[in-house]
Amino acid sequence: MTPDGAPGLAAIAEAARLLAQGQLVAFPTETVYGLGADAENPAAVARIYAAKGRPQDHPVIVHLAPDADLAYWASEIPAEARQLAAAFWPGPLTMILKRALHIPDAVSGGQDTVGLRCPSHPVAIALLQAFKGGKGGVAAPSANKFGNVSPTTAAHVRDEFGADGTLALVLDGGQSQVGIESTIVDLSRLDSHGPVLLRPGHISAEAIAAVIDRLPAAPDAAAPRASGTLASHYAPHTPVAMQPTAVLAATLAQMAAAGRKVALIHYSDLPGAHATLRLPASPEGFAHALYAALRAMDGSAADLILVEAPPQGGPWRGVNDRLRRAAHGSVGIVHGLLNKHAG
Repeated sequence: MTPDGAPGLAAIAEAARLLAQGQLVAFPTETVYGLGADAENPAAVARIYAAKGRPQDHPVIVHLAPDADLAYWASEIPAEARQLAAAFWPGPLTMILKRALHIPDAVSGGQDTVGLRCPSHPVAIALLQAFKGGKGGVAAPSANKFGNVSPTTAAHVRDEFGADGTLALVLDGGQSQVGIESTIVDLSRLDSHGPVLLRPGHISAEAIAAVIDRLPAAPDAAAPRASGTLASHYAPHTPVAMQPTAVLAATLAQMAAAGRKVALIHYSDLPGAHATLRLPASPEGFAHALYAALRAMDGSAADLILVEAPPQGGPWRGVNDRLRRAAHGSVGIVHGLLNKHAG
């Protein structure tokens, strides 16, 4: 460890060596912690899927060093990809491109495309530069069991996988700065569909449009499958519901009268609950703290995690996307909890 607590050169070198051996290494990025394997080793990538319990057709994102050769990974690199890489890499943007034929389809869920990004976290960059002399790629979905809340600290990763031997090493780079997964834009069908925003994130559709002069479209039925785009995802074990600020106080009162324990995640002045966490009222601050808050509330022995619905649109799109997926499997839970008590 260095004086600031970050992994030192020896730890980085060891992580790169383990990856080259086909082992799994968890490492920090600016978005969330990744569960990494050598992207060109199908057996190693298969270990990611087994460790996470991830469907085989759900692709993973390949992380590259800042000076990586895109042409090694992608068979077609449109001008828009070069422009976006220049503008946002290193950073929280994943681009979907046509996969080079020699890149294993294990990373793409059997599709002819590949998701590529260059993370900005210094520990991630150091690892990617050390791995195969900076010419390798690390396939890395979030370092958690499939469908669970993504980890934003090394402790979250250890909570997910414990000491079961799944991970050869966990590099600790502190809490992830952005806190939600990267923006994913599909550039593999520009001639027929233009750019398509598959997953919103820290980098907005408007920011992308400012670089390539085209606003990404919404996903269509034929869009490539991409990480984190299933209807139910990023969910804690405790049911999650979102409600507008205007109705939250009444819901809290009804839940208390019914003897229900509510864990409240909010940003406005609201009555207390069984457990509460107030997050910053800015989209960046809310995103940074969201997953840690969901994990903390999941451990509060509450019947329900109630989230004050953030504002819609603009810079809040990424946060709203993650919360909708977290709450997807709990539709009707508030009504159900109150009615169950009444019955």
